[in-house]
Amino acid sequence: MATASSAGYPESGRSQAARAERHTSAETKPAFKSTEFFVYLAAVVAVLVASAVVGEGPAGVDRFPADQAWLYVTLLTVGYMISRGLAKCGSREPTDRTST
Repeated sequence: MATASSAGYPESGRSQAARAERHTSAETKPAFKSTEFFVYLAAVVAVLVASAVVGEGPAGVDRFPADQAWLYVTLLTVGYMISRGLAKCGSREPTDRTST
C-alpha cells in the first residue's frame, strides 16, 4: 500500500526538492536583453536614416525610396524572428538531469 502525502496524493519515492528540480530548465534571455536585439534595432534605424538622407540623384529620381527601405526593414525583422526562434528552439536542458 502506498503512503499518502500531506496533499492526499501517493508518494512517488522522490523528495519534494527532486520533484521541483525536475520542472526547472534553462531558458534563453529575454529578447530585449540580447545583443542581437540591439543589432537589429541599429540596423533598422540605419536603413530608415539612409533612406531619408539619400536624396534624389542627378536625374531627379530617388535612389533609395521609402518602399525599398521598408522592404529591407521587413527582411531584417523576419531574420530577427528566425534567429530568436532558433535560439529558443535548442535552449532547454534535459529535465531529468541528476546533480553530481
